[in-house]
Amino acid sequence: MNVEINWLAVALATASSMVVGMVWYAKSVFGKQWAKLVNLDEKKMNEGATKAIIVTIVVSFLTAFVLAHVSALSHAYFNNPYLQDVLTTAFWLWLGLTAARIITHDIFEGRPLQLTAMNVAHEFVTLMVMGLIIGLIP
Repeated sequence: MNVEINWLAVALATASSMVVGMVWYAKSVFGKQWAKLVNLDEKKMNEGATKAIIVTIVVSFLTAFVLAHVSALSHAYFNNPYLQDVLTTAFWLWLGLTAARIITHDIFEGRPLQLTAMNVAHEFVTLMVMGLIIGLIP
C-alpha cells in the first residue's frame, strides 16, 4: 500500500505546533507558571533557546508526518470522513503515546501534577490543531 502524504499539510501542521507553543507558553498564558514549575529563569531559557527551537521544529515535523501517515492508514481502514479519521487518530495517538508517556516520566521524576497537566494539555491542543490542518487539507 502506498501512503500519500500531503507535504503542504505536514509543513503547516509543523508550523502550527510552533504557534501553539508560543501562545501556550507565553508569559501571559502559562509561561510564568511553567518556568517556575521547571525551575528556569529568563537567563537559562535564553541560553538554550536556539537549540530548543531547532529541536522543536524537527520533532514537530516528525510528529506531523507520523500523524499524516497513520491518519491515511486509519482513513483507508475506517473510511469515515477524512477529517473525522484524522482527528480520531490524533486523539488516540495523543492519549496512548504522548499523554501516557509524559505522565509516566513525570511520576517517576517527581514533577508537580500541575506541570504534568499543563504539558499533557499542551500536547493535546497541539495534536488536535495538527489534525485539524491535516484533515482539512487531505
